[in-house]
Amino acid sequence: MSTDTSAVSPIFARRESEARSYCRGFKTSFTSASGSEMTDNKGRTYIDFLAGCSSLNYGHNDPDMKAALIEHIAGDGIAHGLDMHTDTKAAFLEAFEKHILAPRKMDHKVMFTGPTGANAVEAAMKLARKVTGRNNIISFTNGFHGVTMGALTATGNGYHRGGASAPLNGVTRMPFDGYAEGVDSAALLDQMLSDPSGGVDAPAAIMFETVQGEGGLNAASPEWVRAMADIAKKHGALLIIDDIQAGCGRTGTFFSFEEMGVTPDIVTLAKSLSGFGLPFAAMLVRPEHDKFGPAEHNGTFRGNTHAFVTARVAVEKFWADDSFQKELAAKSVILTTALQNLANMVPGAFLKGRGLMQGVDVGTGELAAEICARAFEKGLIIETSGNEDQVVKVLAPLTTPDATFRKGLNIVLDAAHDVMAAKDTASKIAAE
Repeated sequence: MSTDTSAVSPIFARRESEARSYCRGFKTSFTSASGSEMTDNKGRTYIDFLAGCSSLNYGHNDPDMKAALIEHIAGDGIAHGLDMHTDTKAAFLEAFEKHILAPRKMDHKVMFTGPTGANAVEAAMKLARKVTGRNNIISFTNGFHGVTMGALTATGNGYHRGGASAPLNGVTRMPFDGYAEGVDSAALLDQMLSDPSGGVDAPAAIMFETVQGEGGLNAASPEWVRAMADIAKKHGALLIIDDIQAGCGRTGTFFSFEEMGVTPDIVTLAKSLSGFGLPFAAMLVRPEHDKFGPAEHNGTFRGNTHAFVTARVAVEKFWADDSFQKELAAKSVILTTALQNLANMVPGAFLKGRGLMQGVDVGTGELAAEICARAFEKGLIIETSGNEDQVVKVLAPLTTPDATFRKGLNIVLDAAHDVMAAKDTASKIAAE
């Protein structure tokens, strides 16, 4: 263990790749975490409103998940099993079937992919092409589906696409719901697919996030989502909903598309699926589309056995009844109220997202970054998103106690007040 006592060890600058990202905005070194808080090597504790980019929906080191994992490891439970049958995998599947799939009348099979969300997206795109015999995938403006080469074709962000340094083909990008003012993007897509000269190849799949996490918390309306499901069926395409960031309770229900009246052909899950921040991704697929042959999409780490242990606990603890979902609904009201107060501080600012996946578009990436940086100085970890990083984005653990939640939101408000006051003072001085 390092004995360095400075805020950040020089080893990171000396040896870690320039590809490092989040650490650039949080210039300290964290040593422990519990619930909704992280502590650094100086002993300072921060409220965490990033939550592993929604990989820690149930907080850091949930005690029940931790106890189950320790018991499993201490008892020489399977640490790695490829995709062999194990007691931990069976227990997870049984819990997931009983508490998640069956109550929602979902007949989907569960395919364990490589451990990242991008790998689940890769599997979904490959499977759609295999099932339909088509190549084209419809994705949408500001969508983010991962940065591996296949998933990157469907990702809209120009910076990340530029990292490929190679052609990115096989995807037609259309406007997301509300992207172009006055344009019904669902009707436009249907018209283009129906026109033999519309210029869009018959798609294997239509793929989107119902709330675009990295794209700026753009939330699709239920009407638009239903229209996309209808269009996919009409034109022989599979409907893929990427629930990697918006799922596992983040929007208020386990799946982000619940109560919208759609049943996706494929759903991708990752991030908080393990419940504990462990790498774990899966693809849910309707049985009639379960067409991969054995190991046709595989990976050495498909199905993380330790994650099966914690994921089972997460499902049983939080989703066995509707009490947790009711808590999320109440907490989302607290969030909306606080963020409206933030929006009122900034001319032209407005709320985005839904559930506990909300933020405020403050107009510029520079302003959003200043607010987040000031919040970090005050003891809050929070990040931005959007096509220009202009959205101050709250991704607090869903289990954050109300008092801690309100304290963190007050820090955001105080940070925004400080930044706006400083700008107002600077403007007055410049005018003199």
